[in-house]
Amino acid sequence: MTAHPSPATALLDEVRSAPLATRVLVLNSGSSSVKYQLLDMRDGSRLAAGLVERIGEETSRLKHTPLTGGESREQIAPIADHEAALKAVAAELAKDGLGLDSPELAAIGHRVVHGGQTFTDPTVIDDSVLAEIERLIPVAPLHNPANLTGIRTAMALRPDLPQVAVFDTAFHTTMPESAARYAIDVKTADEHRIRRYGFHGTSHAYVSRATAELLGKAPQDVNVIVLHLGNGASASAVRGGRCVDTSMGLTPLEGLVMGTRSGDMDPAVIFHLMRVGGMSTDEIDTLLNKKSGLIGLCGDNDMREIRRRVDEGDERARLAFDIYIHRLKKYIGAYYAVLGRVDAIAFTAGVGENAAPVREAAIAGLEELGLAVDSDLNAVRGDEPRLISPRDARVAVAVVPTDEELEIATQTYALVGESNA
Repeated sequence: MTAHPSPATALLDEVRSAPLATRVLVLNSGSSSVKYQLLDMRDGSRLAAGLVERIGEETSRLKHTPLTGGESREQIAPIADHEAALKAVAAELAKDGLGLDSPELAAIGHRVVHGGQTFTDPTVIDDSVLAEIERLIPVAPLHNPANLTGIRTAMALRPDLPQVAVFDTAFHTTMPESAARYAIDVKTADEHRIRRYGFHGTSHAYVSRATAELLGKAPQDVNVIVLHLGNGASASAVRGGRCVDTSMGLTPLEGLVMGTRSGDMDPAVIFHLMRVGGMSTDEIDTLLNKKSGLIGLCGDNDMREIRRRVDEGDERARLAFDIYIHRLKKYIGAYYAVLGRVDAIAFTAGVGENAAPVREAAIAGLEELGLAVDSDLNAVRGDEPRLISPRDARVAVAVVPTDEELEIATQTYALVGESNA
């Protein structure tokens, strides 16, 4: 019997036969937003970027920036749903000669937050992949449904084009069971898929590799602690290019103190709030995910504002900052112990890249571990990876701007378009 190729395989073959297909459109679909970038994978350059937000509202906003020249364009008008949003994006791209019908478009890469244990690599999307992403909705109820909506909408607009899912969790699937398992009944954990998955994986993958490059070494020769510090924050221990531990768990709630999330906490607090506080599970969910972290401690989740308040003597802001730094130090120390040998600490994401006081405070007092920050180097701002440790430091401390869109595009193109170049 003759074997017939799957629809996904047939699409790959068709794209690989098109020598001009070197562009990748990256989509990050949220519940009411779509972020996008169009990249040319011959050199990784950006051709356009934009954001659609407040989808479904009267005041929907689309901001589009052509990166090959020209002014940014913005429109505020009702955008009913994700289908209308992507059609509006396609129209904006077409104005710059970058339409979705271009033969130069090799694929669309989608950020998908949760891939469970199933997806360890970028994956061409077909019906079975969609079904598995949907099956994982209970462990990612805020993210996977929105990701699915974006994928299905894009597939309807370009059914002939490979669509690739790149999973936030994939980089962390190399964690050993000793790091990934919670110490609860194994049968219960397996039945309900309870384990530590980790998130921000595309960022941790990109930054750990870029840090090795900054040191002039191959990723397999470098041990790195990556600190992704944004409104959401996570740490990872990366040994030889492979994640061996990460701070987020079943959901993005575990780990570091974040903008609005509590991070690590005694789980019995939940039982206490239910029994003594009379709070429902939904109320506690909202408390821990949206009303905790920095905003719960001091009323602000913008580190710039918190530092301004600290400098003015605000004690609540000072306490919030100190708690944030204390948790960060604990994870640096813990992952130092996990790795045994550390070649570099890499700060990334909005806070990690821009908040010099956070970097200085997180490293202060860790000199016995070979860690130090040069205050002059730390004060320098820039868009390129750079070292902020003294020249003779035993462990490098680096600032490495993350680029999740480029990482998604790179993984997507490696899967569908490497023979097109």
